[in-house]
Amino acid sequence: MRVKLFIAVTGLLTMPAYAAELQVNVEIPRLNVAEYHRPYVAIWLEGADHQVVANLAVWYQMRETAEGHGTKWLPDLRQWWRKSGRNLDLPVDGVTGPTRPVGRHALSFTDAQPQLKDLAPGQYTLVVEAAREVGGRELVKIPFTWPATAPQAGKAQGSSELGAVSLAVRP
Repeated sequence: MRVKLFIAVTGLLTMPAYAAELQVNVEIPRLNVAEYHRPYVAIWLEGADHQVVANLAVWYQMRETAEGHGTKWLPDLRQWWRKSGRNLDLPVDGVTGPTRPVGRHALSFTDAQPQLKDLAPGQYTLVVEAAREVGGRELVKIPFTWPATAPQAGKAQGSSELGAVSLAVRP
């Protein structure tokens, strides 16, 4: 009897722990323009009150250029800058990074990471904003519920500066 109980208890202790997960895919489309610059992109979460609750990623020109540091152009991400960006000390570890080339880019976050660790249950919106020098500006939104009790998926399609944006939330 003790052996069976020991095996049962150790079996429970060795079961993998699953964390809630948020997966984001962002496509930067190929544009046929005379002067191409990689877009600056901000990805964040807003609560039901439209306030920023977490910055997930900010991609911008991080290296020094003849014109100065790339933070000069971050205000071109208008919505993100007004709601969150101007209050940050950049770069932000684990959030900011260099601009990305044309293609699909995947980001994954768990509830153990700082961005989602203190996220209260409720209704949220994933917001992705892109702005490009000598180009346009675009913003897409995908609503979701946190934490997920069942898998959720959402999609949005950009029309110029962003391509397909998708969100998957797993319990």
